[in-house]
Amino acid sequence: MFGRGLGDTYVVFVLPLEHEYGWTRSQLTSVYSIYLLMHGFTSPLVGLIFDRLGPRWVYAAGLACMCAAFFLAAGLSNLWQFYLFVGGMIGIGVSLTGMVPGSALIARWYRERLSTAIGIAFSAAGVGTIIFVPLTQGLVGEYDWRFAYRVLGAVLLLLVPMVAFLVPWDRFYAGHPERAHAAKLQPGEEGWTLGKAARTRLYWGLCQVFFFTATAMFTVIVQLVAFFVDVGFTPITAASAYGALGLMSAMSVMGSGFTSDRFGYRQTITVTFAGTATGMALLLLLTYVASPAVLVAFVPIFGLCMGVRGPIISSISTRYFAGPNVATIYGTIYSTNAVGAAFGSLMGGLLHDLTGGYRAGLAVAMVCVVIASTPFWTVPALRNFR
Repeated sequence: MFGRGLGDTYVVFVLPLEHEYGWTRSQLTSVYSIYLLMHGFTSPLVGLIFDRLGPRWVYAAGLACMCAAFFLAAGLSNLWQFYLFVGGMIGIGVSLTGMVPGSALIARWYRERLSTAIGIAFSAAGVGTIIFVPLTQGLVGEYDWRFAYRVLGAVLLLLVPMVAFLVPWDRFYAGHPERAHAAKLQPGEEGWTLGKAARTRLYWGLCQVFFFTATAMFTVIVQLVAFFVDVGFTPITAASAYGALGLMSAMSVMGSGFTSDRFGYRQTITVTFAGTATGMALLLLLTYVASPAVLVAFVPIFGLCMGVRGPIISSISTRYFAGPNVATIYGTIYSTNAVGAAFGSLMGGLLHDLTGGYRAGLAVAMVCVVIASTPFWTVPALRNFR
């Protein structure tokens, strides 16, 4: 909740930084792209560290890194400093506190209801968005963006020692006795390795889903608060709508395990991609008519679909590639999600600067949605996964 939720507050800082320094939208969104790239490129390493050392120092180091970044951000004035501290350090922090260690930890406790458990854990990111994006917008509006960064840093400063010393990580890492016994390899048994996983069509199918889903989503959502303001809504309405998306996402993510178990992974994925495309079409309509009714329709349609794919991909990966290297393998798959998000974020900003609006970015995003959905229909192991 604190990792991704606080990381996503950057969407609130885009307009204040643009107004104060005159930086272009592509320059500002590229800060977010660097954050996402660092998140993606470090995910395999985080998975490897988790498999070797466990969760205590992974989570504590991640929160400490974000804490330092927020305090430093309050005193920054050059774009390269935002690239380094807001982009780089927060990206590393979110990676260390994200779903690569989270999924591996949950997989030690659940098998039959793994999808539901991972969905609940993923929903924490949506809860974080609900809490921290409107809170940050309120702080920026009432005071300024520098004060908001200091407050976020202070929150994390209180959390770091609690996470490092008070949470019983050893007990969590040990896992359920039956799951821990089942995960042990027999003598002479190698199990899944990254090399073996990378030779399967399922592995690359999951990478395709993650990359193009993230490209589509982050072409849109990193500028969403600015988009709502630009088309005519007030800043607090824009931030509240963004927070409501997090609420809808949290609800859908929590239910993603049940729906995928009840109706099937492919069917659930297909419906959510259709909902995402519909939501993007509503955003396109808002560029012509800034109707509150369209905004009200957009929030549940888009929000109830935007977070469902992550838990499903995580569940399939941890179940299919179960074993002592599960976090390492999932870390490489998850990295494509972050790289796609970085690419989409940068592309969305560039298209905005080149065209002076959002329509080109929305059109590209809808094409990416179609590409993202195809592996569940073309890869046999995914099409028939139960």
